Amino acid sequence: QVQLVESGGGLVQAGGSLRLSCAASGRTSSSYAMGWFRQAPGKERDVVAAISRNGDITYYADSVKGRFTISRDNAKNTVYLQMNSLEPEDTAVYYCAADWTYANSPTLERVRYDYWGQGTQVTVSS
Repeated sequence: QVQLVESGGGLVQAGGSLRLSCAASGRTSSSYAMGWFRQAPGKERDVVAAISRNGDITYYADSVKGRFTISRDNAKNTVYLQMNSLEPEDTAVYYCAADWTYANSPTLERVRYDYWGQGTQVTVSS
């Protein structure tokens, strides 16, 4: 059992930056692959970035490559998403998620994640 709480969302101008945080409590975060997803109105909840248990393997959606960076600090039970050069198309509710796994690989499929946070709104003005 793990609880996830996102923070750091807000309203920013296009070209600006935000850093999202996801604080985990309960079972140690090192047992989980972690991911960031986003969902805009009328769209599916899609993976933005994912990171392996050890933090050494990452994945990014093509739309955010070069702009977003996922990282984790297992000692602090926290995963981060640094978002730079934000675009209006990045506007969405961002969710963090945890996938309990023994494999040190990012989890890319939404249905494989076991736990979800409540989400944090990111709005990028044009």
